[in-house]
Amino acid sequence: MNYQDTLEYLYNSAPMFQQVGGTAYKEGLENTLTLDEHFGHPHRRYRTIHVAGTNGKGSCSHTLAAILQAAGYRVGLYTSPHLVDFRERIRVNGIPIPEEYVIRFVEEERSFFEPLYPSFFELTTAMAFRYFADAQADVAVIEVGLGGRLDCTNIIQPDLCVITNISFDHVQFLGDTLPKIAGEKAGIIKTGVPVVIGESTPETRPVFQAKAKEMHAPIYFAEDYDREDYSGIEFELKGLYQKKNKQTLLTTLPLLKEAGYHIDGQAVRNGFAHVTSLTGLMGRWQKLQDSPTLICDTGHNVGGIRYIVEQLKKEKYHRLHIVMGMVNDKDIRGVVALMPQEAVYYFTQASVKRAMPADKLKKLANEAGLQGECYADVPSAVRAAQKESLPEDFIFVGGSSFIVADLLANRNTLNLH
Repeated sequence: MNYQDTLEYLYNSAPMFQQVGGTAYKEGLENTLTLDEHFGHPHRRYRTIHVAGTNGKGSCSHTLAAILQAAGYRVGLYTSPHLVDFRERIRVNGIPIPEEYVIRFVEEERSFFEPLYPSFFELTTAMAFRYFADAQADVAVIEVGLGGRLDCTNIIQPDLCVITNISFDHVQFLGDTLPKIAGEKAGIIKTGVPVVIGESTPETRPVFQAKAKEMHAPIYFAEDYDREDYSGIEFELKGLYQKKNKQTLLTTLPLLKEAGYHIDGQAVRNGFAHVTSLTGLMGRWQKLQDSPTLICDTGHNVGGIRYIVEQLKKEKYHRLHIVMGMVNDKDIRGVVALMPQEAVYYFTQASVKRAMPADKLKKLANEAGLQGECYADVPSAVRAAQKESLPEDFIFVGGSSFIVADLLANRNTLNLH
């Protein structure tokens, strides 16, 4: 098999949540533990940091990895979903896992894993943990896929746990109240392992406190600290929500030092200032064009969209154009109710099965007072927005990670940098 054949095999034989949604979700750790034992518990051969949360966990994971890289560590980074290429999920010092490794892993191990019928994420997690050991990582930053308690990354014994925040997402698996969702995320809290909570609410704070007490785990709420350990620090990632992430990260750093990590001020500054070049992060308030300005962002639920809308209010432009698509298992009505009514909308759909049809999204958006036309795919919607924009206008592309993925996959044909 070549690389493309291997990916097709992975996508087709192991259902991928990214593509099909709930039918790919497997509850429980049985397969993960079986795979882990088969590979000799590779995650025990390097240190780990575990990051969960509804929003912000990707940005925090990448920034932690960047800081550790700048401090001289060889850093594994496991995140999801990918935007353009599967290999984005598994990196060491920002470099994606080689195609040859992916091919060889599947060819050599399929006779073992096929009888297990693992999910795509179970298989990918096993591949990541094995690769980090083979690549001799010193430490790996591991982002939770979904929830926490039953997520297949939850077999690691990390030096530190981070839970960025809690808002409504994946309610069909994690629960339909904030305390229920918090309970699932709190499942990553380990015995005696410090945990940092980035944001809490009066409903979720007691849930985290109770779990930490049960596990005898020291707990730190980032919002309780007004940290300015590194005054004037420049955070490359823009977007209002990054202020919360910055506070979360500044709360984690002293705890990592207590755990024996050697991280000096220069490494912290370099990590914050060069996240994208050090780790390959994409899609976080990412600017792809000037005159008109074109920004994309992967925020895709009420919690994430609320920050984006606040950010848009602070931008200066003549007219606002929004290219928007969503997937059908999100709170669509909640999101469209937040969106600015004065914008011109270009409703579209991503190239995944979970995508909500553009005409259905338009109907719900119209009911909320939003106006615009439908387009068959992301490139045609973006071209229409570019054509109708003046140099002093502003184009925002988002609503779903998959809309951003389709945009980035077509950036050359759209003349975006």
